[in-house]
Amino acid sequence: MSRAPIGFELQEEGNRGDPALINVTQINVNYPGYPPPNNQTDLSRFEIEVAPGGSDPHLYPSVSEKSPAPIGFEGQVQDELKENGEDNSVTVNMDSPQEGGDLMEKEKKEEEAKLIDRLTQQMINEKATLFFRDGKKKIDYVLAYEPGDNEDVKKQQRRKTFEKNLIEEGLELEHEGKESSKNGKTCFTKVHIPWETLTRYAELLNVKMPLAENDMETQLESCFENCWKMFPSPFELDEDVLPTETNYFTAPFNRSRMDQYIGVEYKKGEGQFVIKDKDTFFTNAQRSKICYEILSRAHFTEMDEEEDRVNKKFGVRKLVDNQTYNAAYPLHDGRYHSDHSLLTVGKDSDRHLLYELWARPGMWYKYQPLDQIRSYFGEKIGIYFTWLGYYTTMLIPAAVTGLIAFIYGLATIMDDVPSSEICDNATIGNYTMCPMCDQRCSYWRLSDSCMYSRATYLFDNHATVAFAIVMALWASFFHEFWKRKQAEIEYEWDVADFEDGEETVRPEYEAGVKRRRTNPVTNRDEPYVPQWSKCFRYFTSFSVLVFFLALVLAAVFSVILYRIVMSAILYGNSESLIKTRASFISSISAACINLVIILILNQFYQRVAYVLTEMEQHRTLTEWEDAFTFKMFLFQFVNFYSSIFYIAFFKGKFVGRPGDYNRSLLDKRQEECDPSGCLIELCIQLGIVMVGKQIINNVKEILIPKLMVWFRSRQSLKETSEEKVYSRWEQDYNLASMPALGLFDEYLEMVIQYGFVTIFVAAFPLAPLFALINNIIEIRVDAYKFTTQWKRPLAERAQDIGIWFGILRGISAIAVISNAAIIAFTSEFIPKLVYQYGYSPDQTLSGYTQFSLSNFKVQYFARESVPDDKKMDIFGNVTQCRFRGYFEEDSSNPGQYDFTMAFWHILAAKLAFVVIFENLVVFCTWLVMYLVPDMPYKVKLQMLRENFLSKEALFNAETIQKQRERSASNN
Repeated sequence: MSRAPIGFELQEEGNRGDPALINVTQINVNYPGYPPPNNQTDLSRFEIEVAPGGSDPHLYPSVSEKSPAPIGFEGQVQDELKENGEDNSVTVNMDSPQEGGDLMEKEKKEEEAKLIDRLTQQMINEKATLFFRDGKKKIDYVLAYEPGDNEDVKKQQRRKTFEKNLIEEGLELEHEGKESSKNGKTCFTKVHIPWETLTRYAELLNVKMPLAENDMETQLESCFENCWKMFPSPFELDEDVLPTETNYFTAPFNRSRMDQYIGVEYKKGEGQFVIKDKDTFFTNAQRSKICYEILSRAHFTEMDEEEDRVNKKFGVRKLVDNQTYNAAYPLHDGRYHSDHSLLTVGKDSDRHLLYELWARPGMWYKYQPLDQIRSYFGEKIGIYFTWLGYYTTMLIPAAVTGLIAFIYGLATIMDDVPSSEICDNATIGNYTMCPMCDQRCSYWRLSDSCMYSRATYLFDNHATVAFAIVMALWASFFHEFWKRKQAEIEYEWDVADFEDGEETVRPEYEAGVKRRRTNPVTNRDEPYVPQWSKCFRYFTSFSVLVFFLALVLAAVFSVILYRIVMSAILYGNSESLIKTRASFISSISAACINLVIILILNQFYQRVAYVLTEMEQHRTLTEWEDAFTFKMFLFQFVNFYSSIFYIAFFKGKFVGRPGDYNRSLLDKRQEECDPSGCLIELCIQLGIVMVGKQIINNVKEILIPKLMVWFRSRQSLKETSEEKVYSRWEQDYNLASMPALGLFDEYLEMVIQYGFVTIFVAAFPLAPLFALINNIIEIRVDAYKFTTQWKRPLAERAQDIGIWFGILRGISAIAVISNAAIIAFTSEFIPKLVYQYGYSPDQTLSGYTQFSLSNFKVQYFARESVPDDKKMDIFGNVTQCRFRGYFEEDSSNPGQYDFTMAFWHILAAKLAFVVIFENLVVFCTWLVMYLVPDMPYKVKLQMLRENFLSKEALFNAETIQKQRERSASNN
């Protein structure tokens, strides 16, 4: 029994149209960007020998290759001819002088000619496998499976039922047995979506098609834009290789108005409108997307429909998950490399063009071909790379400013009075300091922290404060200008109303929700989740979320305990080299351990977030992705930033004082900061976690897919038979698959990095520079993965970057508070200002070190704080020691130490700075939002023009229909 796919059962027959009324022919296309200038898919000019026989592997042209290079490792001609470790390459140079006689020259020329013939034939063979055996029908999707000798009968039955339902739905299938594959064990089912089915679903899915050429683009260009174009730029892509594409106004596809789209012409002889080329009227990305919509909703069991829904027995994704099919994917349109020049000969395929202009490492400084990325991979991936390129560009001024702040600190480091007092002043440097831990630690000299004080000044100076203010304003400009850029992209790529009108319901939602009601907007019966059920599901999800967030904090707590214990052990070491660097060693080792814990917990929490999001039953894919993203980001926010927040705002703040230490944490004395502060430790933690994460991610993104592809392609090419074609579908099958969560990991990596760049930039001014370097590499690494190492992903549509934009704004808001607090409470900026203008006799920082230290009489030490080894030979009989803080002994109560008036002055100044800083940034942010409109003026005008043309198209359709009716009645 034939059943409509999930999600399309209730479409009215009247809305489908009559395909018989649509007269089409098969000639050229005029869709923007298609066909390519050199139509490489035209195989008629090649003489291809096709062996006869139904399912015989010789149906496709044979190739006389022995061992081509594995996918992802293709190189020059000589690399492709290596076999069993021997280099069989020859140099193709017809005019080279010969050392031997005429016979040797003749043999060499014959060998060169055979090589050229072989490579030409190989390219022809591969291009032939982009089509069905008739050489005309495009392969829009491929289903691959490895049956094995003892395969489960259920899997066979599922495939049989699934493919039968696909045929009934209007798709055409063609099978390739495992005997035709290079590895001898994989079967392939090729899927083609014919014209009638394609147009029917294009209308149901509201696919937008070109309606008229955009006649407003040049009119709206500003004088500045015109002047800017006159100057050559090394960052621009070569227009000879990548000509500017025509921009079009678009409208949702409708079969009843077929005559109004670009790519349709009126033939007077036939008296009707015809499609110039129905094979390329829709792009390959659109064809594969429409095909997937059918595959994702087709049933694969014979049970009745209600039972099928309950058990979710439908969709190709389910079949891939249970290994009925090993993979389902659209095809790349050819090789990504070529032996000829792109400039002189042109592109072999769109994939080849993207590799040469985008994915090749040598193009790292060039702008991205965003329109071509969108056309090949879809709007969702195109928007990601647009945002990543925009973010990277915006990092340039931030990185330059941060580098200037760091250079300022480096240039003036020897002029810093407090650190010079610690390092060079014999009196101050010789101060006896109180022990840093209980019992195991002894007294020490202030000069031991010389290195720490110098390093701290690099990141704790006046330039850093100015840089923090600049970065707060930078974040505001970043958001506002991205909204403008996003508005342009939404309009140009026809996704402005995608979430409201085009996005379809998730098949999993339709199958999992039993209750149904009439949609008040569409008047159609559809699944519905009651409000009480939503509340219960969200409450359950929230409870589990809180539990696992607490688990993350417990992991952070364990790292804190490690720091406390390790510091005590190192301070008690007899080696002076280790002892003087105890805090430095414990900070670095704790940061490394924390990084490892972060990476491990990340994998675990991803699964938890997935299960919770599935339980919540979201209606559309966008809603599902937003909910999953929010949960995952909460995990990652706590995972990555909690240890950094601890150092920035808690370490050393609640220690107490000698004689009255705070031991509320497991009855242990808490960590103290160096006399020069905790800022350098915060910088170390940031550097290790941020840079370490970036290095690990980039290595993982490059090596793992490449090794997987190398291994799989080697397995396939063990078969050295020259009778089998290494088909395009098998080459793509051997590529790695894009992760199931799509772009989530890519966005998450960048958003976490954005947090490092903004939230803690006051402690690490070099963060934007490291982020910029990483992102330049990241763009090309991601481009390389998508183009060469991964199967071609589904060309999904999206309107924007989703909930990530809200998360970015939230991070920016947190960053304002965080940087104000770091400057006020973690750095020494405010105490130095208070001393300089309130306590210094000459309004300089001379004497600040002594001002920031307090004296303590050792006779009031608690028993557990007395050092085991007092080192009498070095310090003599110590009667008092100094510690970091603003305390003085109460003369009326010996042994009681209270805060000095300077402490309260400094605290008031810190609070005032936070208030002023936040209000200044908030005002500047509001001013930017007010002055910068969310949508450019020219985009508004073009949208109005497009709406006008859409209405005109409706009126014209009615007029044409009436003319046809009159003509038919007259005849």
